[in-house]
Amino acid sequence: MKKLMGTMVAALLLSGAVARAELVDRVAAVVNRDVIALSEVEKRAAPELSRLASERDPQKRAEQRAKVLKTSLDILIGEKLMEAEIRELGLGVTDAELDAAVTDVRRQNNVTDEAAFERLLSGEGFTVKTYKEFLRNQMSRMKLVQMKVTPKVKVSEEDLKAAYTQYTKLESGDAEVHARHILVQVDAKATPEQVEAARQKALKLAEEARKPGVDFSELAKKKSEGPSASDGGDLGFFRRGVMVPAFERVAFALKEGEVSEPVRTQFGWHVLKVEERRAVDVAPFEEVKAELENRLKLQKTEKFVEQYVQELRQKASVDVKI
Repeated sequence: MKKLMGTMVAALLLSGAVARAELVDRVAAVVNRDVIALSEVEKRAAPELSRLASERDPQKRAEQRAKVLKTSLDILIGEKLMEAEIRELGLGVTDAELDAAVTDVRRQNNVTDEAAFERLLSGEGFTVKTYKEFLRNQMSRMKLVQMKVTPKVKVSEEDLKAAYTQYTKLESGDAEVHARHILVQVDAKATPEQVEAARQKALKLAEEARKPGVDFSELAKKKSEGPSASDGGDLGFFRRGVMVPAFERVAFALKEGEVSEPVRTQFGWHVLKVEERRAVDVAPFEEVKAELENRLKLQKTEKFVEQYVQELRQKASVDVKI
């Protein structure tokens, strides 16, 4: 409610004194005639901001907070600019398209009933209504990208061969690891105190896992809050580029049988144990060609989207207040 009221007041005061909207909710930026409230920026940045709780140096924490807020604000500004283009070009998403997309999400997650779907969304910080709004916005932006950006994305045979050369350098002599983990979940809206309490819980679990004779698999079954708990936290074998970066860095740095310190991801705090490492053979070009092409297309699309947003920003009125 505070966020809603802040946005409404900011809009009312926009014509003459935007700054006075700080009485309710500080204005982070004005994009043309659209207001972005600081609370919106903080909500978008919440997962990253929660990770700063472990930074004990106040100056570093303040600098990192400012950097995270700026990045999140830039993303929100880009989204506002794209939304304006979507309205102008009439690229909205119909209810039928949205319903089909929701059905596809449920199918991919093997969710058959509404109650289970609501529980799944709740775990990610959504209600059914807010998730549909989020999905509709994502689909609208995708339509805009397909119209304005996708035609520019070209991947040549030379691009693919260069990517394969790089791929072989990275994969040659590399390994894949078999790991298990124990997860202490952290809600996306958790306070810094709750994040720290979860970290302390994970620290104790890591200490327990290192004790002689402790079966990590059994400990994960009893203590892990993740979906793999019933399997003893087993993640199987995986290569680089599969897991989230923070998790992956630790997994590939551990020796066989070693237990990690708690690792923070968007899901919470993880305690990892590497069971086994093994060498990976480099796949032939034809076998990975399609994967490399998709990866290059994604990289180029992201680059062109950034350029497109910058073009929109240059033509728009953007007043940053923080």
